Amino acid sequence: MVLDHRQHRLDQVRAALLAVAAPVLYVARLPAEAARWSQEAVKDRRTLREENAALRARITVLEARLQRLEALERENLRLRELLGAPFQPGLRIAVAEVIAADLDPYRQQVRIDRGAGDGVQVGQAVISSAGVVGQVSFVAAGTATVTLLTDPGHAIPVEVQRNGLRTLALGTGTPDRLALPYLPNHADIRPGDRLVSSGLGGRFPRGYPVAEVVVVEPRPGRPFARVEARPSAALDRLRELLLVWPGEAAP
Repeated sequence: MVLDHRQHRLDQVRAALLAVAAPVLYVARLPAEAARWSQEAVKDRRTLREENAALRARITVLEARLQRLEALERENLRLRELLGAPFQPGLRIAVAEVIAADLDPYRQQVRIDRGAGDGVQVGQAVISSAGVVGQVSFVAAGTATVTLLTDPGHAIPVEVQRNGLRTLALGTGTPDRLALPYLPNHADIRPGDRLVSSGLGGRFPRGYPVAEVVVVEPRPGRPFARVEARPSAALDRLRELLLVWPGEAAP
């Protein structure tokens, strides 16, 4: 031991012994290494599962938020179109949302989220960005009922924009059809003519789009032709509406 410490005479012997013992030491360390590797593998697998679960939950939340943002974007576009509709000077407007609809053949109505507390009045005109929708027929404290143009009991005075021909457009109980039953066979009207509100009766402001003529069929032997029109507003897909007040009657 003294010679080895002083002169390092046994270094070669020690190196040879270590070379011989290396496989034994490697085999002896295998159980501990295997246990450590197993623990790390289990830990990594558990961590991956937790991360995957957290990522899936986050993706679900983000997808829900994305859907909400898309819905808000569509609503924003609709409101922009609604508020971009041309209005006559002196008219006041307020936006209302449709909260219920009743579109059976005998009654064409929607209910909105504005009522007497907002100054809504029976007979008040209701429009959309595309044209006239109908008029208020019943008012409660916080809601109101709007009778649509296509209600079987509704009529609106209209005129042909091309030549000023005046008549009445009646509801048919179908959301995409109006009837003009009081035009004689020789009346100057043709498919594609645009109908606008005439303002007669003072109920609807003049000049707003009402419908487009789609059928003109003279009926020989009868006093009136068969004339039908398609409403300018999509009455079966209403979401937001505009209540119109004359300037002096606005709340």
